[in-house]
Amino acid sequence: MSVKVAVLGAGTMGTGIAHVFAQYGYTVAWVEVDQSRWEKALQTVSQNADRQVKKGIISAEEKEALLKRLSFYADISPAVQDAALVVEAVPEDVEIKTKVWREVSAAAPESAILATNTSSISITQLAASVTRPERFIGMHFMNPVPVMRLVEVIQGLQTNQATVQAVMDWARRLGKEPVLVQDYPGFISNRVLMPMINEAIYALYQGVASKEAIDTIMKLGMNHPMGPLELADFIGLDVCLAILRVLHEGFGDPRYAPCPLLVKMVQAGYLGRKSGRGFYEYT
Repeated sequence: MSVKVAVLGAGTMGTGIAHVFAQYGYTVAWVEVDQSRWEKALQTVSQNADRQVKKGIISAEEKEALLKRLSFYADISPAVQDAALVVEAVPEDVEIKTKVWREVSAAAPESAILATNTSSISITQLAASVTRPERFIGMHFMNPVPVMRLVEVIQGLQTNQATVQAVMDWARRLGKEPVLVQDYPGFISNRVLMPMINEAIYALYQGVASKEAIDTIMKLGMNHPMGPLELADFIGLDVCLAILRVLHEGFGDPRYAPCPLLVKMVQAGYLGRKSGRGFYEYT
């Protein structure tokens, strides 16, 4: 019997995380309160696996086995009861995550490792909501998860060394490259990335150049695969705004203040690719 992993959430990140664990042979208890949302996410996994088959990464038989390892759960408790690892990928909101982790903590076995995929929220703060904070850690995958090799492993104040080592080993078994960082706002990835995106938005806001010009300069001049405005659309403008607010509050530094244009776009529902419109329009 394969090792069981519980993945909480069927959004973009939860979908990618569930895919990768199932691809590498783990039984995945996939938690999503909305079954239709989960079914849509499962279809996304199937489509992404088809691309892997075409590229020769996996075989058609391996794709079918991958899909069979994914099971739907509407409730947290039965999904995590015998899980070796629980990975949470619910919306980037402290209250939501805290509520989820309290429920996980009450139902998961004492031996389970508890990992959050948060991109900016304090690991130390979230760990305080579970009964075994020494087994709580950040396991921040990059989007798209099946493609990107990095896993940012974040050690909270309470996280013990055995948990750190175990999660580094889990990541390597998924073909990923884990990198250990300490628990500060935005960690490393978003502490560096989000100010760049925010500055690009300010440049557009101030009329320095068009969105196409800003993105082209960064792609051709800095050899980035995506320009910062295109990347913001890919990440989700609401996610970018949430992370910038965490950075701004956490450091108390005005350089992290979100650009007013970003705030207005999120208020208007222009969230990027997932809403069909952000800095660019998508069909």
